[in-house]
Amino acid sequence: MNPSAARWVALAKGLALGLGLGAVVALGLAGYRFRDEWFPGPGRRVAKLEVFPARVGLWHAADRQALVVQATLENGVTRDVTGRASFRWESGGAASTPARWDAGSLVPAADGHGELRVRYAGREVRVPVTVTNATTARGVSFRNDVMPVFMRAGCNGGACHGAARGRDGFRLSLFGYDPAGDHERITREMATRRVNLALPRESLLVLKGAGKVPHAGGERFGEHSEECETLVRWLAANAPDDPKDLPSPVSMEILPRQLVLEGEGTTHRMTVVATYSDGTTRDVTRLCLFLSNNDVSARMGPDGVVTAGRRGEAFVMARFATFTVGAQAIVIPKGLRYEWPQEPEAGEIDRWVHDKLRKLRILPSGLCTDEEFVRRVHLDVVGLLPTRADTERFLADAAPDKRARLVAELVGRKEFVELWTMQLAELLRIRSDGNQQMSQKAALLYFNWLSQRLEAGDPIDRIVRDLLSATGGTFANPASNFYQVEQDTLKLSENVAQAFMGMRLQCAQCHNHPFDRWTMDDYYGFAAFFGQVGRKAAQDPRERIVFNAGSGDVKHPVGGRAMAPKFLGDAVPDVTGKDRRAVVAEWLASPGNPWFARNVVNRVWAHFMGAGIVEPVDDVRVSNPASNPELLDALARRFTESGYNLRALVADICNSRAYQRSTRSNESNEGDSRNASHALVRRIRAEVLLDAISQVTGTRNKFPGLPLGARAVQIADGNVETYFLTTFGRAKRESVCSCEVKMEPNLSQALHLLMGDATNQRIPDGGVVATALKAGRRPSEVIEDLYLRCLSRKPTARELEDLLARVPQDKPREALEDVFWSLLNSKEFVFNH
Repeated sequence: MNPSAARWVALAKGLALGLGLGAVVALGLAGYRFRDEWFPGPGRRVAKLEVFPARVGLWHAADRQALVVQATLENGVTRDVTGRASFRWESGGAASTPARWDAGSLVPAADGHGELRVRYAGREVRVPVTVTNATTARGVSFRNDVMPVFMRAGCNGGACHGAARGRDGFRLSLFGYDPAGDHERITREMATRRVNLALPRESLLVLKGAGKVPHAGGERFGEHSEECETLVRWLAANAPDDPKDLPSPVSMEILPRQLVLEGEGTTHRMTVVATYSDGTTRDVTRLCLFLSNNDVSARMGPDGVVTAGRRGEAFVMARFATFTVGAQAIVIPKGLRYEWPQEPEAGEIDRWVHDKLRKLRILPSGLCTDEEFVRRVHLDVVGLLPTRADTERFLADAAPDKRARLVAELVGRKEFVELWTMQLAELLRIRSDGNQQMSQKAALLYFNWLSQRLEAGDPIDRIVRDLLSATGGTFANPASNFYQVEQDTLKLSENVAQAFMGMRLQCAQCHNHPFDRWTMDDYYGFAAFFGQVGRKAAQDPRERIVFNAGSGDVKHPVGGRAMAPKFLGDAVPDVTGKDRRAVVAEWLASPGNPWFARNVVNRVWAHFMGAGIVEPVDDVRVSNPASNPELLDALARRFTESGYNLRALVADICNSRAYQRSTRSNESNEGDSRNASHALVRRIRAEVLLDAISQVTGTRNKFPGLPLGARAVQIADGNVETYFLTTFGRAKRESVCSCEVKMEPNLSQALHLLMGDATNQRIPDGGVVATALKAGRRPSEVIEDLYLRCLSRKPTARELEDLLARVPQDKPREALEDVFWSLLNSKEFVFNH
């Protein structure tokens, strides 16, 4: 820094100490352009400057808006430079300076419009500012000001007064789902004990929260804190309830949405802005409850400041009113040496995967070998191992596009349809239970209907719409079985949300969701779409007829009001004279519903990658964010643009480098399991594993209702069980939860493969070794064939040498069958890799 610049900095510091930052800004002395010496080193120049929020509205005298200035460096690191930036109003007279700077926030000065120029490191951002009613005071609102105090202080949480029975004789609605009831209990129930309108500061509500009298919860806020002053001002105004036309929050956002923090102890401010039903906005940072899902990596302070911890990733959240919003925070070590390998990208999937890996400073693994790929993609796409001929043909192919051509071939096979029919059957809970809800015949017809739709290439959105709007007999129109599987209206609506949008709404049945946006109104409004489903008997006692009854309301448990059908997070549609199910079906499986396409692509991604972008795949909520939201959005957009084409989606994923990576990790990615930096080793699911054992041993299975030799993935009825399938975690189809499929290896599985008939009996029964020896094959040729059958590769020279040393020349059959048994019990066979 040159001497002249140093003098300016010293002067600015002196003025800041003597006059406050507001005076420095007003005088324009903070306009010194700090140079890139703040962030020395390659890739550390400022690439982008942003101000949050991008525009400011101040709507009354007490309003304020904190600004956060973020610099993004060339290497992707983000810095909070609010304290280093300069702020100047665009010249143009008094009307151009409608607000003044006070303690890090803009506060109203005069009605009007202006433009704030924010400069840092040679870059400038202009922030439009509008001030209205600069001299008009706003009264204290119970819902918009007082209720947030209870939320922020933890008063209405489940561990305190929000418990079902309250605590110490005082109850609040959990997370504020019943503000009218809360107002009644505070002001009318034991009124003279809890509130003192003559002496507001003497109210027990204030004294206990401030810790001035014994309180089981201790001090929840300071005596002179903003929370305490809000309560006092409300009580001083005679503790009014809000008028019916009070503007209410309709949305909220936390800014910035993404942080990349370098070095432990680095801090970054956040600001939270709520939008109200009258179009106004408000800085609610000081009213929010802040949380982090990983305090070790990023801790969220009560003032909205994120502090970096150890290397990792966290999701920091703000909760206000009925909204919970979050931002992604990535923490990397300071001074970490990192150089991206500049590897090619096969498409948009790789672009977003690589972007995230660069932010995390993770190096991707290389591509898997051809032997690994041919086995992996066959198991994933068609649920079968490649035959020896398939493997040898693929390995002999020298064309650069052979992997893409193999993927295109596999998605066109009938086995592709069989595998995905099975997975959708799990999601739809196709399972007979006698004749009460679904007979065996109905289950088979339902399964076959689904298979035929997939085989015909019908888009997923059309299949879902036909399911949700289905009417008629469960034999004549098998899709109507969807309404036989679950007949409780509330559980049915929960299943629809979880299966087709990935949302678990169950929490909102009794109270507003603590970690998501959904309220009780949302829950019962969505359930109202399914309140008029009618069912009656058909001529065949095994069949039921599903129809639109045209009447039936879903009532809210608080107050008992009939709920109007309402799309989740969207409008209240006109359902007059319409089948409500058809209305919700049209919305749910459309581009207008942001969760449908994301849910489908996330489930398909999880199948191929071993973990969803949102994991678990059916637990989409603010507090369980996507590991790569940009990738999820890109996949959903491409899926929508393809016309909801499942085959196109599968091909997209399988052709990416992200899918084709090796399972061998490096030092930087060995702990990563969510960002596709290397392939995950995955145990083969129960049905596919049984089919693979049958395939390589040359044996056939017999399942109830299916011909001899049918595949396990073709079992239509979830009620059909075998010891093997149960042991290896086949879904029972008793719920729509993804957790029904058990993929974790356990001791019972190992013992069954070691000693059960799945291997011991099938090896001699299939006669693979005996047939090969009878045909004159040498032991070395038999071993090579067994390796290609089971592992899709030839044995290494050392493996072959060791095995041949154990095979007697005069009676090789038993030894070679032992080799076969060993391969079937190897991790390399049981896992996809």
